[in-house]
Amino acid sequence: MLKKILKITGITLLILIILLFSAPILFKEQIIEKVKKSINESVAADVNFSDVDLSLLRNFPNASVRLTDFKIINKAPFQGDTLVSVGEISLKMSISELFKSENEPIVIQSFATENGVVNIRYNKDGISNFDIALKDESEKDDKESKPLNLSIDNYEIKNYKITYTDERSGVFARIDSLNHSGIGDFASEKLDLETKTSAKITAGMNKDTYLNNVAFGLDAVLGLDLKNSVYQFKENKAKINQLELNFDGSLAMKENQQIYDLTFSTLTSDFVNFLALIPEKYSGNLKDVSTSGKLVLKGFAKGVLSETEIPKFAVEMKTDGASFKYASMPKSVQNISIDAKIENDSGNVDDTFLAINQFNFQIDQDVFSSKATVKNLTGNQLVDAAVKGKINLSNFAKAYPVKLDTPLSGILTADLQAAFDVASVQNAQYEKVKSSGTASLSGFTYTTEDKKKYYIKNSSLAFNPSQIKLENLEMTTGKTDLRASGVIQDFYGYAFANKNLKGNFTLFSNSLSTSDFMSATPATTTASAPKSELKIPAFLDCSISAKINTLYYDNLTLRNNSATAIIKDEKIQIKDFKTNVFGGSIGANGSVSTKTKQPLFDMALKMNQVDINQTFTQLEMMKNLAPIAGAVNGKINTTIDLKGALDAQEMTPVLSTITGDLFGQFLSTTINEKNAGFLTSLSSSLKFIDVSKINLNDVKANLSFANGKVNIKPFNLKYQDISAVIGGSHGFDQVMNYDLKLNVPAKYFGSELNKLAAKITPADMAKLDNVPINTVLTGSFSKPKVSTDMKAAVTNLTNQLVKKQKDKLIDKGTTALDNLISGNKKDTTKTNSTKTKAKNLLNGLLNKKKKE
Repeated sequence: MLKKILKITGITLLILIILLFSAPILFKEQIIEKVKKSINESVAADVNFSDVDLSLLRNFPNASVRLTDFKIINKAPFQGDTLVSVGEISLKMSISELFKSENEPIVIQSFATENGVVNIRYNKDGISNFDIALKDESEKDDKESKPLNLSIDNYEIKNYKITYTDERSGVFARIDSLNHSGIGDFASEKLDLETKTSAKITAGMNKDTYLNNVAFGLDAVLGLDLKNSVYQFKENKAKINQLELNFDGSLAMKENQQIYDLTFSTLTSDFVNFLALIPEKYSGNLKDVSTSGKLVLKGFAKGVLSETEIPKFAVEMKTDGASFKYASMPKSVQNISIDAKIENDSGNVDDTFLAINQFNFQIDQDVFSSKATVKNLTGNQLVDAAVKGKINLSNFAKAYPVKLDTPLSGILTADLQAAFDVASVQNAQYEKVKSSGTASLSGFTYTTEDKKKYYIKNSSLAFNPSQIKLENLEMTTGKTDLRASGVIQDFYGYAFANKNLKGNFTLFSNSLSTSDFMSATPATTTASAPKSELKIPAFLDCSISAKINTLYYDNLTLRNNSATAIIKDEKIQIKDFKTNVFGGSIGANGSVSTKTKQPLFDMALKMNQVDINQTFTQLEMMKNLAPIAGAVNGKINTTIDLKGALDAQEMTPVLSTITGDLFGQFLSTTINEKNAGFLTSLSSSLKFIDVSKINLNDVKANLSFANGKVNIKPFNLKYQDISAVIGGSHGFDQVMNYDLKLNVPAKYFGSELNKLAAKITPADMAKLDNVPINTVLTGSFSKPKVSTDMKAAVTNLTNQLVKKQKDKLIDKGTTALDNLISGNKKDTTKTNSTKTKAKNLLNGLLNKKKKE
């Protein structure tokens, strides 16, 4: 009996285990569809996930629910925007919670989520993208809503990214690498929540970034009053980069507003706290630094945050006469005075202001001082700033552990003042702008990673309300020397009002090498790494007049160069470019635009007496347009008009897109047999042509190109006493299809006519008609194929010779009979009559012979 009971019990347990294991699998699709439908019926957004994993065994006797690839996609007015994207969400609860009725509270014991992205936006109308709950006036009171009870053992958020954008105020923020965990009993109305948080924070307004990837950490015990929505800081320690802070106070969440009563301050007042504000990779090892002086860093936020007001707040930093010295550095920074504050003392967001009343320091004998205020941060900003001092850049690097691959040197001096409001700058009311002063840099040396050294001998700027004048710039690097001057117009509009940067510059160089300004190409690159696209900056609106005595470009040396470049609307327009190269001169006008996804170019070139071989072998474009010209020695005059697309990374022409035409006239030319493989193949098929004797002097050619092909309009060519008409086409892939129509005198066919030609005298051969020969060149320029109708030409000539022989025999017979009949008398009438009779007689005899 006991054995039977145990057997039944075992079978029952086995069935239960099978049911526990198989139920989530058997009903998985129904569960997924039901969850999706339930969620989407509750929100004004599209909610989706790729899978739901319900396990009754993983944490038995608790159930585990896991959602993967969870997404919330907004509807209008943020149609298609991703509000939330989460890699995984995991919940743990008792199995019994799955079988509760709708009115019973569901108790969740813990949850975890990772790899999430949250995008919070306010548009210009003040509408948020996260307000997605469906509004239903028939909904019951909140007290009657479906209950949820959080009896959490722990929760964890891993690797989240949260962005915040407010199009109304221009405020933006980003939290990267957010990790947060906590432990607390949310079933209680009051609890202490133990939390750990780490993240990197970026924040700013409009195009100004005030915090950039700042490391933030917080270990805190938070007192939560869930019934009254009040949250209080208890034990806590926060870190901003390496600076440790303490927070006190509370935050209360009320309907349509939040009430702040918070203060913070540094845990210590040593000046080393200032260095701790700087990211560690720039501040170095703080254990290696000795400091003097005190730092006051504190702040508060007190008041209401609502649609119409913000809390009063202030963040203040002060120090006076402080100093620091790194043990590894030979010099120290002395007399550091800082008095800075960002504050709002009214609760009106427009009254927020930033004041740097003093920021001074000294290294050796060099003293640098500055001050600035920016009022009305969110409206028409009022700016008042001044900078004065001198910095020896080499000393700065000897006092502060700047991690540079190569050391800096040079003297930077400045004495500048500016006061203006942004609205005046936007409206170009420069009479309301106060700006004056000078800045200069001398003896500046900088060496790049690929060992290129740049040296600025002298550079100076002069400031006035409407422009910045570049009084002079003298610079050298590699083979290059540069001198430049000019003016930058509307600089303040560019800096503060998002306007274009306008300017006019002149540039002179005795020697300029483009390779001095290009980075060395890495030996290896990863196949997956995308190449960056070259773009002409949209904010530039300037002109540059340049004169360069010698320009080294790639493998070319160009002399006496001059041009004007106009940069505007993501386009560079080149005017009146002139250069001496290839033994002649080249002029050009054209443009390059990167405004479209694929850059475009349009160019007109005029070449005067340039060396043909050099031009059509050293310029890749010309090599593709007319590879035949590479076999020609001599000079050419040519005009070229072409346009097309450029490769976005390399800025080289995409050959298949090029259209245009070329007109050229050859001057004093000979054939270079070494580069004339296809002509050699032609002479092999036409034995009477000697390539070295082809003369192209004054030959004129017209080319057009489109759809990856170059078409040559038929032109006339003379080879000794042979005339030719040449036309056809070739592709940029070098595959050709050319027609040569030759008109050849009979004397060149001696070898083809063999014995027949030997019986004909040169005088008789000269009387024959020229013979047409049609020749077709196909294949490629490196492997040409030549076909001719030589057999037809020989047949044509043979027929001529037979007819000549026949006529010659008739003439001889006529003469003999005439002599015989007339007895060699000179009676013209009689002779003519005799000739006629003799001819008729011979014709009769010959015809008779043929019939026989």
